[in-house]
Amino acid sequence: MAVSSSSFLSTSSLSNSKSTISFTSSVSPTQIPSLRRVVFRSTIPATSHRRVMTVRSKIREIFMPALSSTMTEGKIVSWIKTEGEKLAKGESVVVVESDKADMEVETFYDGYLAAIVIGEGETAPVGAAIGLLAETEAEIEEAKTKSASKSSPVAEPVVPSPPPATSSPAPAISQPSSPVETVSDGPRKTVVTPYAKKLAKQHKVNIESISGTGPFGRITASDVEAAAGIAPSVASPSPPPAPKATPPVTAKTTNSPPLLPGSSVVPFTPLQSALTNAFIASLSIPAFRVGYSVNTDALDALYKKVKPKGVTMTVLLAKAVGMALAQHPVVNAICKDGKSCTYNSNIDIAVAVAIDGGLMTPVLQGADKLDLYLLAEKWKDLLGRARKLQLQPREYNSGTFILSNLGMYGVDRFDAMLTPGTGAIMAVGASKPTVVADKDGFFSVKNTMQVNVTADHRIIYGADLAAFLQTFAKIVENPDSLTL
Repeated sequence: MAVSSSSFLSTSSLSNSKSTISFTSSVSPTQIPSLRRVVFRSTIPATSHRRVMTVRSKIREIFMPALSSTMTEGKIVSWIKTEGEKLAKGESVVVVESDKADMEVETFYDGYLAAIVIGEGETAPVGAAIGLLAETEAEIEEAKTKSASKSSPVAEPVVPSPPPATSSPAPAISQPSSPVETVSDGPRKTVVTPYAKKLAKQHKVNIESISGTGPFGRITASDVEAAAGIAPSVASPSPPPAPKATPPVTAKTTNSPPLLPGSSVVPFTPLQSALTNAFIASLSIPAFRVGYSVNTDALDALYKKVKPKGVTMTVLLAKAVGMALAQHPVVNAICKDGKSCTYNSNIDIAVAVAIDGGLMTPVLQGADKLDLYLLAEKWKDLLGRARKLQLQPREYNSGTFILSNLGMYGVDRFDAMLTPGTGAIMAVGASKPTVVADKDGFFSVKNTMQVNVTADHRIIYGADLAAFLQTFAKIVENPDSLTL
């Protein structure tokens, strides 16, 4: 069966207005009578048949990071990048001075440094925006406008002018006046002092017939004596004088003592402020101290051998401490909440180091497992970067035990303060020739080092610390195991 048919699609020109799409089909009515001319009209816009993907760019804020657990604000040392410069993910943008180090802050996104909100030398709290990052170059101007709005001063509040006077004045509010005593017409209760009652009963005077001269009409002893016609025994007490108006007392500010001639006041650096807060917090820890004398003849001999290879006495002591802690894990534990003891799986020795304006505690991680010479190389790197304030937070705040050595200064002995977040700290003095007696009573001169350990008594007890120091002394007095 031959069917003559033709079909076409007519579409109006596309524009912003709704377009009409007509589907027309024509067939021979004689061949298929049931078919008729059908027109389908659609009012759907032509553009809706194509999904339009739009990607919106973002303007992100660069925040002041928290570079340590004690950091509350940071200072911008320098901006590595300038405004308008392109940035790549992981690239350093700014150098921030925290409470313990100067660190480079990296960006987590690609884009452009659109605006610098906090300039060099300025300080901002942790979490505050210090810069703006634009994804595209076209958004730099928008970011700068946003930055300007952030830095613009807040407008002063406008004091509203008083409303205009109306024709009908508002009722005036009466000011409180001095209270006026009102006397009721009914019966009044008589107030009598106990002594006046006694006198009235003694002299048979009717109380109701006496008018009181005391405060609020109170009948006093003098009123009774006057009614009885007798001389007053004592002078009636005069009513208390009205209190004199005194000027308002202002809070007195405690003035600091005057400065001596030639003296000056220097504010704390962020590092000094952080140390001060840590020292104050340490006073709340119930700590105790144990001392121990250690013979260092063998250790001194080993030190002479390994010193040319870059091994310092501090590294030898850190290695010995780490090996002793491995046998006494409770001394490597910490008490975080005052209710439990946390045993650390790693032995990370933090060593106190004097730097300009304070001290740092670079951490020798895994001191019990590292080779002595590898430990010395790691210590050299940490020490160099600590003195330049370039340590990462984990490199100075992750210690599980602290070692403080002042023996190189000739200090005989000292006690160290326990820092919150650790369970114990060892203070090491200088090794000096000392006259000692052996078990047979013979005297000899040996090099002896005094070691004092301060520990958290909530988790470490005297017997624990004594056993640890005995193990430490055995390792120092027989140091061959340090080089294995």
